[in-house]
Amino acid sequence: MALQYDLVVIGSGPGGYVAAIRASQLGLKVGVVERESLGGICLNWGCIPTKALLKTAQVYEYLQHAQDYGLKVGETGFDFEAVIKRSRGVADGMSKGINFLFKKNKIETVSGVGKLLAPGKVEVTKEDGSKETVEAKHIILATGARSRELPALPIDGKKIIGYRQAMTLPALPKKMVVVGSGAIGVEFAYFYRTMGTEVTVVEYLPRIVPVEDEEVSRQMEKSFKKIGIEVMTSAEVTKVDTSGAGCNVTVKTAKGDQQIACDIVLSAAGVVTNLENLGLEELGIKVEKGRVIVDDYYQTSVPGIYAIGDIVPGPALAHVASAEGIICVEQITGHHPEPLNYQNIPGCTYAQPEIASVGLTEKEARDKGFDVLVGKFPFSASGKASAAGAKDGFVKVIFDKKYGEWLGAHMIGANVTEMIAEVVVARKLETTGHEIIKAVHPHPTMSEAVMEAAAAAYGEVIHL
Repeated sequence: MALQYDLVVIGSGPGGYVAAIRASQLGLKVGVVERESLGGICLNWGCIPTKALLKTAQVYEYLQHAQDYGLKVGETGFDFEAVIKRSRGVADGMSKGINFLFKKNKIETVSGVGKLLAPGKVEVTKEDGSKETVEAKHIILATGARSRELPALPIDGKKIIGYRQAMTLPALPKKMVVVGSGAIGVEFAYFYRTMGTEVTVVEYLPRIVPVEDEEVSRQMEKSFKKIGIEVMTSAEVTKVDTSGAGCNVTVKTAKGDQQIACDIVLSAAGVVTNLENLGLEELGIKVEKGRVIVDDYYQTSVPGIYAIGDIVPGPALAHVASAEGIICVEQITGHHPEPLNYQNIPGCTYAQPEIASVGLTEKEARDKGFDVLVGKFPFSASGKASAAGAKDGFVKVIFDKKYGEWLGAHMIGANVTEMIAEVVVARKLETTGHEIIKAVHPHPTMSEAVMEAAAAAYGEVIHL
């Protein structure tokens, strides 16, 4: 006999598990189909364990620069196996936390691979090959994404690796080539370089972190070069020869082909959605360019079947998936939620310096025809940044001159990923630059740079 629920969620990443918990809070009986560990890629192989690795790198960097703070420490070193083990322990702890939340909210987990059979019906294939049917009036697809494989970079898991293997290497490589300079590539480049690996970043586009404001990209490249990362932009890896002991990487540049010898190549060229064998075609669910097409409340072209997270159009970010999941189940339960504003989604990169941004870049704002006011406050002028020894970077804000609308903010520096939420909330509340200037910010803090940047936009900055 089939298992019966009000809602079945396929996938337990930050979209799936959040949707499941919110649905349970709203009175639905919920089952979650998961083929691996609760928490999905984010908790087990993405957001959380990478932050643990990056914290280790940051602490190691502090130790190496202890004399800058007037401290004397002995010889520094590390146990790479223990570094990896700590990261995995943090991820495991978080996954167990989801298990606890599921029990608390009376959510049942169905282990296996889910496939749509019909509206209201899911077939789950267990590890031993046996099958079981699960039925529910509402089904949410939250199957996420995986590393994109480039034709020139077939991932073998040993010499050419994706992000999963990058988190569990048995030993620190001497030399590494990172292909792609989005958040994943930049974070791993920083981690491995700080731990002692020689790192080259290869980016196809003209600048690293290409989705960010141009000034942020320039600052990041400068900061990377300062710690010894080689950056190659407008460059493409066309071939990797893995026949020898290591890798011989052919990089096509404007000056011709260049050869780089290394131990490991990390492919960080984005993600591809997990849509295979879900039964989408059989049910006639509309898909375009590898994404499931949904309405404002995440219903697919087939009533009763919904999709959220990386598999639908929009930024492939954990916090976006969570927000979509909440909106989806609140609509299902008749709560009439407000649709998500995709123009006010923050993006964060957790290397050192950190990057955080929301809204339009300066170029995007000008291209859209806005008459803009731009303010910038460098951390070199911040008392807290000087005291912390973290003077690299800046806060840049963009306002519409006519109405004072806050069009965008772009930050690079220490702790900026903790500061961007102020801008997100301010934009949600339709706050103007003058209101930010008049909102008293605590001193000394990194966050007062937001107020100073706003003041700079209006010609009222004090500390520049």
